[in-house]
Order: sequence, then structure tokens, then C-alpha cells
Amino acid sequence: MCVDSLNIWLADCSHLLKEWCSREELDEDHSLMVLIPGDVDNALIEETVGNVKALGRVRVRGRTVSMKQNRLKVLCECREKVDLTTVPLELLPEGTTENWRIIIAAESPVENVSPSPLKRLLEGQPADGSAESIIRAVGDLLAKMEKPSGENSSYRRLRVFSGTVPTPSGEESLEHWLEHAHLMVEESECSAKEKRRRIMECLKGPALAVVKAVRTADPEVSPARCLEAIESAFGSAETGEDLYFAFRLLQQQPKERLSDFLRRLELSLTKVVRRGGLPPGRVDRARVEQLLRGAVHSDMMLVQLKLRERKADPPTFLELLSDIRNEEEYESSRTNKWFSVLDLRSGYYQIAMADED
Repeated sequence: MCVDSLNIWLADCSHLLKEWCSREELDEDHSLMVLIPGDVDNALIEETVGNVKALGRVRVRGRTVSMKQNRLKVLCECREKVDLTTVPLELLPEGTTENWRIIIAAESPVENVSPSPLKRLLEGQPADGSAESIIRAVGDLLAKMEKPSGENSSYRRLRVFSGTVPTPSGEESLEHWLEHAHLMVEESECSAKEKRRRIMECLKGPALAVVKAVRTADPEVSPARCLEAIESAFGSAETGEDLYFAFRLLQQQPKERLSDFLRRLELSLTKVVRRGGLPPGRVDRARVEQLLRGAVHSDMMLVQLKLRERKADPPTFLELLSDIRNEEEYESSRTNKWFSVLDLRSGYYQIAMADED
């Protein structure tokens, strides 16, 4: 699609948005349209678009399907005024591979969106300035604009967290938010500055005020220290020793699978280590010891796994989880075979009784 054609298409979409806003009696300065490939429920749309902090709270006000474009058109109302300079042209929701296009009531032409790359591409084309070379250049530019690069290609925004209790709809609880935030800080290869930005872009309200105060005191504060401040301000006041004591009291619930109990242990153990209640080098042994102590409804499986013999050289969490899952699947298949035999014998018995009659 050449620049002129793309601009015409954007203008048509913008005009459609204005008419839609007029019918729904919405302020077009606080509205936008999202073009989505496939069917998506309203809650996910509001959550995804609402992650753009400049828009504030987002609500779906209408939706229709465009058969020609094979897209779902969604009308959204935003709390904040929609500004072209702060709203991205496209969104890539977590777990998807196709972008969502954002249309606002005052779309700018393509050449104003990214003039420098376009100029560079055109300058690299033949000097004849033919229409073919220009179209090829614009196609290359659009391909580069749509293709994520480097670190950002695997980056997914953290969910919103404000520290408000009870947790508002569309936000993460502290426990889940910290789990994802710590994973981002530990696994991402980007700079500390970029990690701080990623943390702050998803905070609001009291939580954002806490991190701003920490940064005021130390402009170069580490991302890990920002997370510690959030946990200290909104988390439990329990010490590492308190959390370790609670960990040692955990027991398997009736009908709870051993693998589910292990995951519950791991969540508790992670908090213990984070608060300094247990050295990281002792984690694997503590996990096995508590599994042996707390798995009161899986005695036979513990025997099959030979965990007591492995305490001296305990497996990691993933190794242990894999062993337990394999054992659970084996027991499940064995149980299914047993019931199949019983069903078969019952069928033979019914046939025999019918013959006697």
C-alpha cells in the first residue's frame, strides 16, 4: 500500500469513527476505534487498550464486524483526551501475533508519522524517482514499522498495580504482580533504566507515589529496590522468619494433587527467600523436607518417588515437579485401565445373565 492509499484509508477510518461517535453521543476527543483480527471479548479489549497509560480508563461502547477488512471494529471511550503524540498506532496483546490497529478522530498522514525512515529509504532508491521505486520503498518502510525488534519483541507489559484494596477490576493483586515484576527484572537483558521505566509505566495511585519517592531520594535506584519498596509498602509485615514458620506448617489438602501442593509450597518458599528467611542454597532441601512432612494424603506416591533417599542430593523444583507429574499420569492411566477391566467384566456378566433368561 503506497503512502497516498494508506492516507486515504486512514482518513476513511477516521471519518467512520467521527460518525460512530456522533451516533453514540460520545466526545470524539475522548474516543478511538480499534481494528482487531478475530473475535475478542470486551474485557480483554478494555484491559489491553487501558494499558496505554495516556488513555486512562477505557470502556467499550460499540462493536461491529467488517467483512471487507476481516476485522472487528470496536468503539472505545477513554477517560483521558486522546492525543496522537502519546497513543501508539498499534498494540500487540500478550499471547497474540497480530497487531491491533488504533484509529483516532484526527489521524495524521503517514509521511508525518515517521519522516526520517521514509526519507532514508527513498534516498536509497534509484534516482529516476519512478512510481515503482517509491512504492517499493514505502513497502519496505511499512514492513520495518510492523516488525518488532530485539528486546521489545519478547517484552510484554506488566499488568496495572495501584496498591488499592480491594484490588480493582483489571488490576493485579500484589502477589501476582510482584511475581511477574521480579521475573522481568531477573530475566530481562535490558538496562536498569529500562527496567525502572517498565515498572513505573504500569503503576498508578499510591504504588506510583511510593516509587516516585524512592527515586527522588536516589535517582539511580535499582529496579530490585523499587520492587522492595512496593512490597514493604503494600505487602505483609511478616518477617522472613515468620514466613518460614508458616511454610513449615503447610499441609496437603484433601483431594489436592501432590503436584498442586508442590506449587503451593513453591510460592510460599519464594516469599521466604525473598524476605531473607532462608538462604538460597538451602531451598531444594527445604522443599523436599516440607513435601515429605506436609503431603499427608500421598504416602504411596512419596514412597514411589523415593524422596527420603534423595534428601542428601535433593532435586530442583522443576525436576521434582516433572517426577511427580509423571507419577500422577502413571497412576491415572493405571486407574483407568482397572475401571475398564471392571466395566468389561460387568458387561460379560450382564450378557451371561441375559442368555440364561
